[in-house]
Amino acid sequence: MANYDIVGNIAIVKFKREERAATKKKFSLEFLEKTKNVTTILEKSNKFSGRLRTQSTKYLAGDKTKEVLYKENGCVFRFNVDTCYFSPRLAAERREIAETVKRGEKVLVMFGGVAPFAIVIAKLSKAASVVSVELGRDCSKYALENVKKNKLINVEIVQGDVRKKLKGSKERFDRIVMARPNLKDSFLDVAFPIIKQGGIIHYYGFYPEIEKDKLLEMVKEEASKAKKKIKILNVKKAGEIGKKKYRFRVDLKILN
Repeated sequence: MANYDIVGNIAIVKFKREERAATKKKFSLEFLEKTKNVTTILEKSNKFSGRLRTQSTKYLAGDKTKEVLYKENGCVFRFNVDTCYFSPRLAAERREIAETVKRGEKVLVMFGGVAPFAIVIAKLSKAASVVSVELGRDCSKYALENVKKNKLINVEIVQGDVRKKLKGSKERFDRIVMARPNLKDSFLDVAFPIIKQGGIIHYYGFYPEIEKDKLLEMVKEEASKAKKKIKILNVKKAGEIGKKKYRFRVDLKILN
């Protein structure tokens, strides 16, 4: 049995290594026949990799495209599944964050991708402004398109490295969403100087369950280096990424 994810109009299928081409084609045609909202079948060739978290897929059947039109939380997104990382499994997570945003807040989303967090926050909350910073040029191009598609005027898309774009910034934010990829660098040294007193940081870290305490220790150490007093408000699992390894979200409040 093949595993698959449906992202808008595209199904991305992961077959067993020994599966024959004829079997893959048969599965794809049958899938298209029974799943009317899916118009393209792609085979997943590898895992997300690199700093931009890109993947490689192979066309199998249906419309020959790798561009998705995806809807969630009353918002619509267009992007290329190979060049832009996007997880539909974080839809509930994005809504949850948006529902915590208070009226008039200035929100920053680091590693913003095609702007799913920024757009859902802008759409579902009364935030004054949302800034989304993304390294990838292709993702940033789609992010700009998605802001227009959702008819938003309070979302700013910034293309570039978060360190170069935010280091030394005089702007201060009420809330920072650090939807970072699974990298060694925490980037908290970039976030702490630009968060307001009383502000909230939603930090995502990837750890085995038995090492969750290491995540909290790291966050506290980075706060200490930045001379910030913090309060950990909440720690939750925001998705399983491997065997007993999770994406954890740490919500922390800045006390000084």
